[in-house]
Amino acid sequence: MSVSEINAEIRTEFGKGGARRIRRAGKLPAVLYGHGEQPRHLSLPALAFATAIRHGGMTSVLTLTFPDGTKETALPKAIQRDPIKNTYEHADLLLVRRGEKVTVEVPVTLVGEAARGTLVMLEHDRVLISAEATHLPDHLEASVEGLDAGDRVTAGQITLPAGAELVTDPETVVAVVGLSPTSEQLEGAEGEGEAGESGSAES
Repeated sequence: MSVSEINAEIRTEFGKGGARRIRRAGKLPAVLYGHGEQPRHLSLPALAFATAIRHGGMTSVLTLTFPDGTKETALPKAIQRDPIKNTYEHADLLLVRRGEKVTVEVPVTLVGEAARGTLVMLEHDRVLISAEATHLPDHLEASVEGLDAGDRVTAGQITLPAGAELVTDPETVVAVVGLSPTSEQLEGAEGEGEAGESGSAES
């Protein structure tokens, strides 16, 4: 679990113009909502927020500290990015309380070595779990140790941390093990591609 402390300020500027001015000042427009409270419009230090997400992803626990000294705990719910600049444009944050359970998507990492001559393919790189908001795992591990061609790993076979429950269908296939292509097969595929290109040129 990744926990980050971030200073937060109440935002008084709204609309596209206000958001642009906030971003130019090195801050990120955000909205904090949840528990039946009125949404609060915030501005957060853009660099600190980006660092928190880079380290913990969407399971990052954010401790927001306000100018009056009060603190709130939040989770990223939705983040808008600029696809060209690869920067964050806006964030929706969910207010959470210690002991409260939330449902989140958690990345899956493959561990272990399958049998020689096999190739492991990741079918689903994330699963949904329900866990305490302040004890979310950064990732889950799916073991392929010793598996052979034709074997598979399902979501139900992933070991979850204490107190967490799987929300994704346990029969969902996370990874499958197949035969690794031989050098002859790879060379044959390359030869077919070259022949196709040559035929196209002649026609």
